[in-house]
Amino acid sequence: MDYKDLANLIFPDSKEISYYEEKYPERDLPEGAIVTRIAPSPTGFTHIGGLYQGLIAKKLAVNTKGVFFVRIEDTDQKREVKNATTEIIESLNKYGLEPDEGMLNETEGKGEYGPYKQSLRKEIYQSYAKYLISIGKAYPCFCTPEEGEQIRQKQEAAKIRPGYYGVWAKCRNITVEEVIEKIKAGEKYIIRFKSPGREDRKIKHHDIIKGNVDFPENDQDIVIIKADGLPTYHFAHAIDDHLMRTTHVIRGDEWLSSVPLHLQLFHELGFKTPKYAHIAPIMKNDEGNKRKLSKRKDPEAAVNYYDEEGIPKEAVIEYLLNIANSNFENWRRANPDKSVDEFELQLNKMSVSGALFDMVKLLDVGKTIISRFSAEKVYEESLNWAKKYDKELESLLEDKEYSLKVLGIERGNKKPRKDIAKWSDVKENISYMYDNKFFETNQNYEYQIINDKQDIEKILDLYIEKYYDENDDKQMWFDKIKELAGELGYAKEVKEFKANPEAYKAHVGDVSTVLRIALTARSNTPDMYEIMQILGKESMQKRFEIAKKAL
Repeated sequence: MDYKDLANLIFPDSKEISYYEEKYPERDLPEGAIVTRIAPSPTGFTHIGGLYQGLIAKKLAVNTKGVFFVRIEDTDQKREVKNATTEIIESLNKYGLEPDEGMLNETEGKGEYGPYKQSLRKEIYQSYAKYLISIGKAYPCFCTPEEGEQIRQKQEAAKIRPGYYGVWAKCRNITVEEVIEKIKAGEKYIIRFKSPGREDRKIKHHDIIKGNVDFPENDQDIVIIKADGLPTYHFAHAIDDHLMRTTHVIRGDEWLSSVPLHLQLFHELGFKTPKYAHIAPIMKNDEGNKRKLSKRKDPEAAVNYYDEEGIPKEAVIEYLLNIANSNFENWRRANPDKSVDEFELQLNKMSVSGALFDMVKLLDVGKTIISRFSAEKVYEESLNWAKKYDKELESLLEDKEYSLKVLGIERGNKKPRKDIAKWSDVKENISYMYDNKFFETNQNYEYQIINDKQDIEKILDLYIEKYYDENDDKQMWFDKIKELAGELGYAKEVKEFKANPEAYKAHVGDVSTVLRIALTARSNTPDMYEIMQILGKESMQKRFEIAKKAL
C-alpha cells in the first residue's frame, strides 16, 4: 500500500489535476496585464473596506488591460447570510465596479474560469487534495475536536505556541496501512497539509505595499479539507488564484501573517506564486485614538449607509481614491473635468499604516461633485433617492419644470453653488422655494443689521411698488436695489458706507439682506436675483405680507 492507494481510497472519483490545468489555461492578455479579484464572504452587509479593495483591484486591472473578477468565498456555510452575494454584486455595480467575470447573483456567473463560488468548486479542491495525498504532502487526521482542545490546553499550560505541528501533530506519522484500516472501519477524519516548514527558519517576502518583510516559516499542518468535504480558506484560495490565473492578490493586511503559509501552499502544489499587496485598513479617529472602522460601532462602515444618506456614488469613489493615493488630490486639482477612470492608481503610493476616514472631507467632495452636475442630473438623483427615503421631498419634486428651475440656480457658473453635499440635503436647501411648504411653516425672520420695523416695511413696500420689474437683467435689478437704498437713506455702495459710516443708517448689502430674509426666512441662500425670477411677483408679494405681519 502506498500514498496513491490512500488517495484513491479517499477520493476514488476525483479527476487528475491535469484535467483542470488544461481546462483553465494561462490567459491570453497583453504583457503586464494584471488579473486580480475581490473574494468576499457572503456573511453580512458589504463593508466600505470591501468596496475600497474592489476599487483598487478594478483600477489596476483596467489600467493594465487586465481582468477584474469576483469570487464568492462561501466555504464557511454556517455564517452565510441569505442573498448576501446578490447584495455584494449590486453594491459593486452601483459604484461602477462591475466585474469582468464572476458571480452575477446567488446562482449565476459569467466567465470562462468559473464557477466563481467556492461551494460549487468542491470537486476541484478534492482533486488537488488527492494529488497532495498521493505525493505524501497531505494526510487524513482522525483527531476529534475534543482531542484538538486537549492539545491546545496542554500548549497553553506549557506556554508554547498553539497549533498542530511537530510532536503535536499526532496523525502525521501514522502508516498508510493503519490509516486505510481506520478509514475502512468508518472513523471520521479531515485532511491536513503536511508542512515541510520549520519555525526556526525565516522567509523573506516583498509585498507591493508593505515592502520587504521577514517571517518565520510556516510549520503548521493546517486543515485543507474539512469533515463536510469543503476546503478551508487557505487551501481554496491557493487553488482558485492559480486556476483563475490571478497575478496580484489585493487584500486586507489582516492576512499578512498568512503569507508564509500561502507561499508554502503555492510552492508545494507546484504553482506560480502571485504578487501580494496587503492594504492597510480604513481607520477612524475615536477620541484621539486611531482604530479600524467597525461593523458594530460605525454606521459608515456599511456601504448601505451612503445610499441611505444620499451621498453620491461618484463622491464615495473619489474620496476612496483620495485615501488610496495621496497624489490623487493634486491630480484632481489639475484635471477638474477628467473622469476618475483616467487617474492611474499606484500600489506603491498607498499608505502602509492606514488612512483616516474623514466624513467632513467626504461631504466636501460631495459638494464639489454635485456642484458640477446639471440641474437635470441633480433632479433625477434627488428624486430617485426621495422615492426610497423621503416622501415629502418626492412630493416637492412632483412639478419637474419648476424644480429644474430651482435646482438650476447658480448652476453652470464659474463658481457654482456648493450647498448640497448629499441628496438628503436637498429638501432643506430648496423647500423655501415652494410656496405651499413656505406658507405652512412658521417662519423666523432675523433681519440682522436693519431692525427698525418701519424701515423694513418701507423697504418691502417700495421694492414691490416701484423697483421690481421681472424683465430686468441682473445688473438693472441690482442698480434698482441701490436706488431703493439711496431713497431710504442707506449707502448705495458698501465702500461709501465704510468711508463715512456716520452719514448712513446702513448700506445696500443690508437692504438686500432684508429682501432676502423676507423672501426666504434665511440669511444664506443662492443668488437672490435668480430666486426672485423663479418666485415671480405674486409669490413675492405674499411673502412680503407674511413678513410684515410677523413684525
